[in-house]
Amino acid sequence: MRVLVLGAGATGGYFGARMLQSGAQVSFLVRPHRAALLAQKGLRVDAAGGEIRADVEVLTQVEADQVWDLVLLSCKSYDLQSAIEAIAPAVRRGALVLPLLNGIRHLDALDLAFGRDSVLGGLCHVSVDLNPDGSIRQVGSIARLTFGEREGTPAIDPKIARTLLAMPFEVVHSAEVLTAMWRKFAFLSALAGITCLMRASIGEIVAVAEGADLINWLYLECAEVARRSGHAPGDEAMVEAMNILTAAHSPLKASMLRDVERGGATEAEHVLGDMLARANALGVDAPLLSAACIQLRVHEARLGKR
Repeated sequence: MRVLVLGAGATGGYFGARMLQSGAQVSFLVRPHRAALLAQKGLRVDAAGGEIRADVEVLTQVEADQVWDLVLLSCKSYDLQSAIEAIAPAVRRGALVLPLLNGIRHLDALDLAFGRDSVLGGLCHVSVDLNPDGSIRQVGSIARLTFGEREGTPAIDPKIARTLLAMPFEVVHSAEVLTAMWRKFAFLSALAGITCLMRASIGEIVAVAEGADLINWLYLECAEVARRSGHAPGDEAMVEAMNILTAAHSPLKASMLRDVERGGATEAEHVLGDMLARANALGVDAPLLSAACIQLRVHEARLGKR
C-alpha cells in the first residue's frame, strides 16, 4: 500500500515511521528545507520501545501521475488550505484522506475540496516533539490512532484498514469515529483553554485553591457542547478526562500553550474559536471558554502587529 504523509514534523514523522513498520510504502511531502534534512540524515524517531531509523522517499510536490492509496494529513490547522492544494493531485487520483488534525472544523474544508466520500474520520493521542536536529522524540508511552468511515460514506478498502491496524501500537477502527473526535475535541478545548488562560501546567493549576474546580467547570462547558451536538462523551470518557485534567503534580500543558510561550501562531480559532461558536449557536453558557478564547485572540492580535 502506498501512503503519502503530508509533513514530516513530530506527528507526521512519528506515524509515517510507524506505517513503514507496518509494511506500507511511505512518501513524505515536505518543504525543501525538511526534504534536504531527511535526505541527509534520514527519518529518526526515538519512540517508546526503541529507536526507528529509515531512509525515506521525500517529495516537495505531488506530480499529477503519481498514485497513492492514502494521504495522512497531520498539518497545523492554519496550514490547512495550502495542505489541501498540495495533496489535491493525489486525492484526484483516488487516494483517501485520513486527517489527524485537532478539532473537527477541518472536515468541512476537506469535504468541500474533495467530497465527503474521500475523507475519513481520524484522531490520534500521542505526545511527540521535533528536536532541533530534525529527529523526533516520543514523550511518554501513550500512542493511539483511531480511524473510521463517517456516516454515509463507503467502507474503507480492506488493505488500508489492515495496514493501519498492523502498526505496532494501539490502533482502533471505530464505527463511531465522529463521536471519538468530539470526545477529544472537548478534552483538548478544556486542556488548551485552562493551561493557556492560566499560563500554567495542570499540576500548577490544581495546586492552588479552586484550581481543580475551574478546570472542571471549563470541561463541563465543552462536554455540554458535544452533548448538544449529538456526541455526548459518556460517563466513562468524562471521568477519564477529569482524572487527567486534575492530576496532582501533572506537568501536562497543551501544545497550544507551548506555541504561545515561544511567541508563535496557534490553532486557537480552529479549536477554541470553533468550540465557542458552536456553544453560542447551541445556547450553551460558556464564560470560561469565552475568556480563554479571547485571551488567545489577544495573543494572535499582538503577533499580527509585529
